[in-house]
Amino acid sequence: MAEKTRDHGEQEAAPETAEGAAAPGDALVVAENVHKSFGRLEVLKGIDLQVRRGEVMCIVGPSGSGKSTFLRCVNHLEKLTAGRLWVNGELMGYRQKRGRLYELRDSEIAAQRSDIGMVFQRFNLFPHLTVLGNIVEAPVQVKRVPRARATERAMELLERVGLPDKANAYPEQLSGGQQQRVAIARALAMEPSLMLFDEPTSALDPELVGEVLDVMQDLAGGGMTMVVVTHEMGFAREVGDSLVFMDDGVVVESGSPAEVLSNPRHERTQAFLSKVL
Repeated sequence: MAEKTRDHGEQEAAPETAEGAAAPGDALVVAENVHKSFGRLEVLKGIDLQVRRGEVMCIVGPSGSGKSTFLRCVNHLEKLTAGRLWVNGELMGYRQKRGRLYELRDSEIAAQRSDIGMVFQRFNLFPHLTVLGNIVEAPVQVKRVPRARATERAMELLERVGLPDKANAYPEQLSGGQQQRVAIARALAMEPSLMLFDEPTSALDPELVGEVLDVMQDLAGGGMTMVVVTHEMGFAREVGDSLVFMDDGVVVESGSPAEVLSNPRHERTQAFLSKVL
């Protein structure tokens, strides 16, 4: 761990790194030797991944393998223990100076996150706001979009996710599938370049899963870059451009969905898929 350092109000330094903070290659997301520990528990043990612009990457694996933790590291909801992560060519959460990493101020991190949409398992809608209020809140408060314009955009998004008639409803009046579609619309309202999905259908009744996956498939067809932690192998096969299998904090195997699902090379991948396919 690097020596604790502060620079013009910046927070303590992360581990030392080589000089030069430009992201390698032209990928939208680049993870380089990403580690994350919670106390003595090492959850991520050196993740190296690249997500191309317009790519849909699906991440699968058993519970506790580090999938959701990695997703939260991408938008700096979790701070890295070691390694580096770039989104859109920017070092996520840090500024590099003289070979050391300094954590950005909260306002700077929030600005980076505004370009990343995230959809959680449990919807996370504001219960005291209507559907329309949930969608317009962030564009108005964070991006200073005029309310009239944000409202117009919100209605367009509700049309896109098939819920224009629910604008004035409250979250408790919606089914789980409807709430998740509103959550997707809310994330899209910020016009992100990247969408992260953390098992977006795992909390839904089986008959509601399809309506959410249909919206996600529509996004993929429109060229949205997406990283999807999922147990929906059919979605991964049909919509994913790449499939990553994680176990015990490492990437065990990756490749095209057809390749990994039909002809897994690693015995851990084979054992996992034999239980879920």
